[in-house]
Amino acid sequence: MQPFQQPEFYMPYPARLNPNLERAREHSKAWACAMDMIDVPQEGTLIWDENDFDSHDYALLCAYTHPDADGPMLDLITDWYVWVFYFDDHFVELYKRNPDLAGAKEYLDRLPAFMPVEGPITAEPTNPVERGLADLWQRTVPARTADWRRRYAENTKHLLDESLWELSNISRNRLSNPIEYIEMRRKVGGAPWSANLVEHAVDSEVPAAIASARPMQVLRDTFSDAVHLRNDLFSYQREVQDEGELSNSVLVFEKFLDCSTQDAADTVNDLLTSRLHQFEHTALTEVPALLDENGVDPQGRLAVLGYVKGLQDWQSGGHEWHIRSSRYMNEGLVEQSALAGQSAPGQPALPQSAPDGTGPATQPVLGGPTGLGTSAARIVQSLLSTAPQRIRSFTHTPYEPAGPIRMPEIYMPFDLSLSPHLDVCRENTAAWARAMGIFDDVPRVWDENQMRGYDLPLCSAGLDPDATPEELDLSAAWLTWGTYGDDYYPRVFGRTLDMAGARACNARLKELMPVESAPATAPVTPLERGLADLWARTAGPMPVETRRRFRAAVDTMIDSWLWELHNQHLNRIPDPVDYFEMRRRTFGSDLTISLAKFSHGEAVPPEIYRTRTIRNMENSAIDYATMLNDVFSYRKEIEYEGEVHNAVLVVRNFLDCDQDRAFEIVGDLMTARMKQFQYTVDDELPVLCEDFGLSSESRAVLTRYADELRDWMSGILNWHRECVRYKDEDLRHDAVSQGLAALLRGPSGLGTSAVELR
Repeated sequence: MQPFQQPEFYMPYPARLNPNLERAREHSKAWACAMDMIDVPQEGTLIWDENDFDSHDYALLCAYTHPDADGPMLDLITDWYVWVFYFDDHFVELYKRNPDLAGAKEYLDRLPAFMPVEGPITAEPTNPVERGLADLWQRTVPARTADWRRRYAENTKHLLDESLWELSNISRNRLSNPIEYIEMRRKVGGAPWSANLVEHAVDSEVPAAIASARPMQVLRDTFSDAVHLRNDLFSYQREVQDEGELSNSVLVFEKFLDCSTQDAADTVNDLLTSRLHQFEHTALTEVPALLDENGVDPQGRLAVLGYVKGLQDWQSGGHEWHIRSSRYMNEGLVEQSALAGQSAPGQPALPQSAPDGTGPATQPVLGGPTGLGTSAARIVQSLLSTAPQRIRSFTHTPYEPAGPIRMPEIYMPFDLSLSPHLDVCRENTAAWARAMGIFDDVPRVWDENQMRGYDLPLCSAGLDPDATPEELDLSAAWLTWGTYGDDYYPRVFGRTLDMAGARACNARLKELMPVESAPATAPVTPLERGLADLWARTAGPMPVETRRRFRAAVDTMIDSWLWELHNQHLNRIPDPVDYFEMRRRTFGSDLTISLAKFSHGEAVPPEIYRTRTIRNMENSAIDYATMLNDVFSYRKEIEYEGEVHNAVLVVRNFLDCDQDRAFEIVGDLMTARMKQFQYTVDDELPVLCEDFGLSSESRAVLTRYADELRDWMSGILNWHRECVRYKDEDLRHDAVSQGLAALLRGPSGLGTSAVELR
């Protein structure tokens, strides 16, 4: 019995089959035999026999996902997929079924030697995984640029290394929370690796100048998430019920939402649909602007177009393969396939494995219309069935009354400490804001009473209770400037739909943050004067490389304000995954955490900060703080500001649930992220220190960093509870004041200049 009925999938593109399928089948089987992957036991365990290999039909996967590849290219791509699936099954049999963390780590540590970014392979392979990787690497990388080789090696390493995360969870019987799962599955699942192979298959490398830009990252990440979520739906029965796997989104949602397996599967499918919608939104609205802004030439534009098309082909082809491979739970889906019982003109008939994997199945029974033209009919049906979800994201009513709010219980296991310099800092920060002209700006975003009520120095006093008076003043000024900017952009550029003005403002702000030279422009507005002052005081004493990293942190925050404006102009509630990842940027987390890191000096090697353990520690703390802000600011943002960027609203829209349920779910997510922070610090951080053989000085710095993040979270909670920025009575007062100011300014908009009094 299947544990659930497969939901109706969003598939807007038809699957196509490569005519070189049979050639790839023959080649990949011969290659797998040559690598000892078929009928050759490993450490006494047989990974695949010939029937396993034939029934999985990886050549069919690649013929669907790369329909336009020529014969030699399809052979190579198919060999890569044979290798990656063999690696997965090899790892399961040797290290997961009877968890062996030490053996797994030793095994994985050898693999990077077989994919050098520069130079030849010098290590000697000792098993089919190493042998296959060495062969494939040498057949692939000569045709690619150094930038592509670096990205591909990095994603392949993630694919291999993060298998330890899955193994660690199994060993500890630990189920991840939804945010952690999506983030980690993206690495361990291998779809970013598949996206790199798409570039190779279509011979269309993404230009290096834009490869790391947000729109290209979103294309890659949405592609990856959709691939993995779809795979989880098809592999639940095998992974969870047969292998005892814990890394499956259906299981994660089933336990987190405390719902039935069927409801969890439906929710995962909704998230899959949302990620595909996000892919399309990014490709149509963000990528063209990115190409224009970076002056990408016609050849580069064609490469990006080919890459996007390749990712779309992979989605539709990957789905078609999942419903045909004996590896997955797909009972009844072959009969429903848009291509069931038919083949494209001039292509071989589509093979279908029998349910037991013993060979070809008989032709499907009638399951709806088949034949020429029915694929388009099914696409239309797919579009119609998922239209309500897409429509909800664009039809939110701004300024809707929030009504009574049932706040979730806030889980905070850490004590609060406050700086003794708080009172002096309050006066110094007010004087700084006054000197920058913030209270005299036109339009006026803040007056001095508002700024004092917002009490950003109180937040700084909790974030860093051990700061010197000078450090506290600088921290409070940064928080004041960042919060002012966050209010300034929607007030000045949001209501007027002035995206061009916002981009120009961003460009000027960046000119005020030189890394190795004098500022390229003189500050004019209070926002610019504030940043110029803070940059000189903060970045001036830094070494150049540290200054460059800090500049990137500030850039990240101000660029995220443009993302918010874009959604505001479209009245678009973001996709949930995109929201949580971008919220880290809009909150200024990189900026404030960077300030803490810079005080660590050089005691900790830079690569340690890039490890999964440290990133999980940081991201879980950041996510807790951003959701904390969202539950406190819900009325302010939804009722008084007409915002669409709030975790409660995003969850409410995605799950189509009521406000109370959305608050409850966000509260549960906050608690889960806090407990993940505790788990990472208590269990994973000591292992990290041991694995890298860190010195006592380095360990002390990392322990202090964890303490700083504890202070960061408890200080933010205290600030939200104490300041007036989110209290109902102050929101009503500010709304009345702003309404009166608007009346005193008189009418605005087209035609109003004729009635202006002089």
